[in-house]
Amino acid sequence: MTSKNRAIKLDKINRKILSITHLNSDISNQELAEEVGLSNSACFQRMKALKEAGYFVSFHTDLDLDRMVEHVLAYVEFTLENNSPQSRKAFEAVIEDIPEFMDCLRVTGDVDYISFTCCSNTQKLNALVDQVGGDETLGVRTVKTRIILDRAKWYLGYPLANLKWLDD
Repeated sequence: MTSKNRAIKLDKINRKILSITHLNSDISNQELAEEVGLSNSACFQRMKALKEAGYFVSFHTDLDLDRMVEHVLAYVEFTLENNSPQSRKAFEAVIEDIPEFMDCLRVTGDVDYISFTCCSNTQKLNALVDQVGGDETLGVRTVKTRIILDRAKWYLGYPLANLKWLDD
């Protein structure tokens, strides 16, 4: 078993560390140690162990795009002609290589995938949708694009306090 798959006991302190850093990834070790009631050294060792075990997928910063760049955000829904593993794998490989498709979720219901996108403008968005939807090797039956008009609420982290921890 590699260290990235190694399970660590998620005791009360580790849960608190995960919950705090999930919402505030740039917190200093000293501030984190104070919040969880550990010494700086002990807190650092726990963070290191959690990182090495793969509990953190990535660290990133949410940016205020409206103040920085011209852009259009949209959800794009894809329905495939054939939902076989080979068809899904081919579709997912193409989406993976296009950075404007920032995430892509395989879902239940009347569509197969929903992707969150960010493009410079609607023309670029339309070109990307045509590129993927028009690729006959992918067998995309339908594409629906839903441009985001306003951000009523944005992803602010998982509701960890309301979820059942696996170690319980």
